[in-house]
Amino acid sequence: MSNQDYSALPKIMVAPNGARRTKADHPALPVTIAETVEDARACWQAGADGIHAHVRDAEQRHCLDAGLYRELLAELARAVPDMQAQITTEAVGLYSPEQQRKLVRDVQPRAVSIAIREMLSEGELPDIARFYHEQRDHDVAIQHILYSETDIDWLADLCSRNIVPRSRLQFLFVLGRYTAGQQSSPEDLDPFMAALERLENHLDVRADWACCAFGQGETDCLLDAMRRGGKVRIGFENNLHHSDGRIAHANAERIAQLIAAMKA
Repeated sequence: MSNQDYSALPKIMVAPNGARRTKADHPALPVTIAETVEDARACWQAGADGIHAHVRDAEQRHCLDAGLYRELLAELARAVPDMQAQITTEAVGLYSPEQQRKLVRDVQPRAVSIAIREMLSEGELPDIARFYHEQRDHDVAIQHILYSETDIDWLADLCSRNIVPRSRLQFLFVLGRYTAGQQSSPEDLDPFMAALERLENHLDVRADWACCAFGQGETDCLLDAMRRGGKVRIGFENNLHHSDGRIAHANAERIAQLIAAMKA
């Protein structure tokens, strides 16, 4: 059983597959549980200390399947017991907020990522506050996925009204969008940092944050985030390329390039 501390985000979290890409995009993209576990092991050996995990159905489609997630988490705990494992509630236009909440309740993971704009897409229903407080009481680490400074200001308001607990806040700043040809750049982080400062001053808290980025600028964006005190998420979910334009052979290769750049 892992003694991993989930109160803080991992420094380098690999996102090996995501919800959209398949093996048609890259033959090394993991889609089965066995492939994801092997990828996690390779990325751990390369230097990643966390994994943001998606599961897929038999046709490689993204799904929020509690049984598959429980199986994956059990296998990851055996193969890489000291690696943080985080599941996702990502809707991708397929799942309702109620279905997202049900997944978390059925799996009860140690960590989960939730996009605030997806969870509240139907409004501030009574079950929203109940869900977030329930997961806090169950010691589930929720990383709030934030796509803009507006999302951060919105979350700050929700925290100030105790709809979302303000304790142990963990964020992911998404520098760009899941669109064809998206290329992120380090200056994309600037508005997030300004909004983060507003939130922390307003709530009198300090948040644990990471960022992810798209395209060949991924490495430069992540290095900039670390220089600013953040952590990072990297992998084929967001980007297949090295900074010189070459396609990486595997997720572990992206981890290795990032770590080499950190030491340069």
